[in-house]
Order: sequence, then structure tokens, then C-alpha cells
Amino acid sequence: MPLIPVANDQIATIVTSLEMREKPRPRPAPPSILSLARWTAPASERYRTLFRRVGAPWLWFSRLVMADADLRRILDDPKVEIYAATDRAGIELGMIELDFRVEGACELSYFALVPELTGKGHGTWLMAHALTLAWRKGVERVWVHTCTLDHPAALGFYRRHGFIAYKRTVETFADPRIAGLLPADVAPQIPCLGSLKR
Repeated sequence: MPLIPVANDQIATIVTSLEMREKPRPRPAPPSILSLARWTAPASERYRTLFRRVGAPWLWFSRLVMADADLRRILDDPKVEIYAATDRAGIELGMIELDFRVEGACELSYFALVPELTGKGHGTWLMAHALTLAWRKGVERVWVHTCTLDHPAALGFYRRHGFIAYKRTVETFADPRIAGLLPADVAPQIPCLGSLKR
């Protein structure tokens, strides 16, 4: 099988899309030190700060480069719901973003916690809330995507919670560390092969 070369300033990842076609049986959310707060039309910079905090370790950058007007169209849309997971001190440590803009469907657009909280049951707590919020009247499908740049346990986590993989694609993009969009030292598990901006 031939290997497909990827330029040194680019990153390639395999994206897996998963879906649920039936509402899962309700299960109690495990206990957590976190609480969930809805952010209605949050300020762009506040949103980007949380996006960066939870996503930088996995090279999330799309919302960081999006024009503010385009981001505002998403954040101000009443069919997009954003929730922040906060600790007892009110520090935002996670996020859920649900997109209901396609009739009959809910995309779990973003779902993450800071890496320090992984493996401690908080993800299960957050997913219980995400599914409760996503499955509402008129929703027949909930879907999400993950990729090989995400936490190594992400795909298994979604499958354990009832999502079924249905599509795989390959995505390539410019390494956001080289462009200076993310710090050079984030995501050390993903080698940076190009020259970093100083």
C-alpha cells in the first residue's frame, strides 16, 4: 500500500464520525466536583479562551482563526447551545457545544475537559449531561466526530456511551503551532516537523 506524503508544515488526521439513532436509557450522572452553566451568546474572547484551554492539547484551532463575524453567527444562534463545566471556584474546565441547526439532529460539536481531569469520571458526568440536553423533542439523531489527534481514549469513550461509527475521512491542515496560533509547546505527542514562528 502506498504511503501518502504530508508536507512538514501540515498535519494529517483520520476523522471518525459517530451517531446515535435512539435515545439511550437514562442513567444517573456520576458524582463530580463540577457544575454545568449555560453560556447564552458568550463574548467571543471568553469562548475562545475556554476553547483554547480545553482544545490546545489536541490542536483545536478552528474557532481561533474564524473571523469574529462568523463566530458570532454561531454563538448568537439560538439553535447553538454552549455550556461550561466549572469547578467550585468557578474556573471553567470543560465545555459542551450542541448544534441543533439541522432539523431533527443534534451535533455534539465540541466536548472536552482540561487534560488534568481525564480518567477521573468527569467525562462520564459531562457526557450524561450532554446526552440529556441533546435528546429533546424532535431530535432523532445525535452525532459527534473525533480524530486521531484527540485523546487516545476518545473514540472508545464515545462508543461506550452508545455512539456507533458510520464514516471515516482524512483531514489535513496547516500545523497551528507553526502559524503561531497555538504555543509551540502544546500537543508534544504530535511532532511538529516545520519551522516554528518566533
